[in-house]
Amino acid sequence: MAKHQGLGRGLDALLEESELPEQFSENGVQLKDNSPVALNLPEGISSDENGTLWVDPSLLKPNPHQPRTYFDDEKLAELTESVRQEGILSPVIIEDAQDGTFFIIAGERRTRAARAAGLEKIPVQLRKYSEQRKLEVALIENIQRTDLNPLEEAQAYYDLMELGNLTQDQVAERVGKNRSTVANCLRLLKLPEDIQKALVTDTISPGHARAILSLENDSDRRLLFARIVGQGLSVRQTENAVHEMKTGSAVSSASGSASVRKQRDPNLEALEQKLIDRLGTKVQLKGGFEKGTISINYFSSSDLDRIFSLIVPDANL
Repeated sequence: MAKHQGLGRGLDALLEESELPEQFSENGVQLKDNSPVALNLPEGISSDENGTLWVDPSLLKPNPHQPRTYFDDEKLAELTESVRQEGILSPVIIEDAQDGTFFIIAGERRTRAARAAGLEKIPVQLRKYSEQRKLEVALIENIQRTDLNPLEEAQAYYDLMELGNLTQDQVAERVGKNRSTVANCLRLLKLPEDIQKALVTDTISPGHARAILSLENDSDRRLLFARIVGQGLSVRQTENAVHEMKTGSAVSSASGSASVRKQRDPNLEALEQKLIDRLGTKVQLKGGFEKGTISINYFSSSDLDRIFSLIVPDANL
């Protein structure tokens, strides 16, 4: 089967650019007469008869440029069970931190799973990388093995541009993505903090976020976000809402999406919409005009402060 070419140079190509001396194998073991002989291995690293390097996973520190900040507990539990049964099949790539510990360049999920599974030793490859290369390897490994959330990916592209003084075109080439994909991803970093939070928690999708960013005015963006969350708009409905906000005319829809709403008092619905518009977040009125509850959503501490200041403008926190 032909090797997949969708990731540009790919992780293997990056690994070939290790700065270890040429007399070392890919595991950081010197080759002599076609037999691996350990030479000057850091304390904590051991080598077996096959030249495989092993280390206690408790000695491993996260990559300082690890783009992933969120680890799904359910998926990590599944990986832990697999590691408990089969061990670590693909070595973790590490770098000597010069203090008796080692940085994980690629393989943090496997390391976390190994610790959770109670493994005392895991296979590793010992490498040496520039700061830029650490980020490249971690980013490409995450893209190849398990998806980053959109904001983690965007931040990784931005950090790669900053570290290497690279253009969007150069970043796209290095990670095997289209330039438009990288550019659209980077735009997500322009979203306000609370909308970014909603994206990370899947309250809105990247399609919703791109539609919000197509509006130039910040107040319009926040108003649209409130409608998405408050009314549960699909991406298509959100795009139609953008068209309406830009042109002042609604897009006709054969689906008749408004008709699927539950029948409610139109005056109560209008009041709810006014609260959504005013507070810029999801608001639900449950009950009627005589009694009921008001539910107001917020997505960060700053978002809570913003909403509170709108409700109680003269209060001193």
